[in-house]
Amino acid sequence: MSKFKLLLAGLSISVIGIAQSFEGSMEFKMETSKDTTTNIYYIKGNDVKLDQIGKKSGKVEGSFIFNTETKEIRFVNPVRKVWGEHKSETAPVIKGTCVATKGTNTKVIQGVKCTEYIVKNAEENTEITYWIASGKYDFFIPVVKMWNRKDKQSIYFNQIKDLPKGSMPMLSEEKSLSNNTIISRLEISKINKGNIDASKLSVPADYNKFEQR
Repeated sequence: MSKFKLLLAGLSISVIGIAQSFEGSMEFKMETSKDTTTNIYYIKGNDVKLDQIGKKSGKVEGSFIFNTETKEIRFVNPVRKVWGEHKSETAPVIKGTCVATKGTNTKVIQGVKCTEYIVKNAEENTEITYWIASGKYDFFIPVVKMWNRKDKQSIYFNQIKDLPKGSMPMLSEEKSLSNNTIISRLEISKINKGNIDASKLSVPADYNKFEQR
């Protein structure tokens, strides 16, 4: 094959790889025995915005903006019209050992085929089942690792090794091992593919920077 054809082939592969990365928005709901919350991801390239929707107001009450390349996180408060640099939490401590296994079951969620993964920790009396899609959700794993949240849904997900590129759970359920009671449930409820305006993922120009003293 000529060098020219090889170059074209390489460029084609690169374009395909870029095209496969997800751009658009995803709405997800977090349910516990006490509450249900709604959040929306907006994804464009290396930038990800997470809007937290107020239960009563139905409006955005707070946001986080992630850059998976620079590893920067910003918080945005639309009520006070301020923003600031968000520092990742300290690494969580796990009691006992998390054992992660890949299941044999699959499930289609929001039109996306997902594979079952299960993470158990006997000492913490917890089992979380994740239904994971892969291939084009490159933003998700970097965001989870950057944010370093201490909820078990995030912690246990990070214990799954050798996940395929671009993996993301579309549904996850946290249960008690002793009585099989569901403690929390996280599910993608809407997926909208399409171009996102870059301004959607940036801090509004009229917001002031919040400086901690």
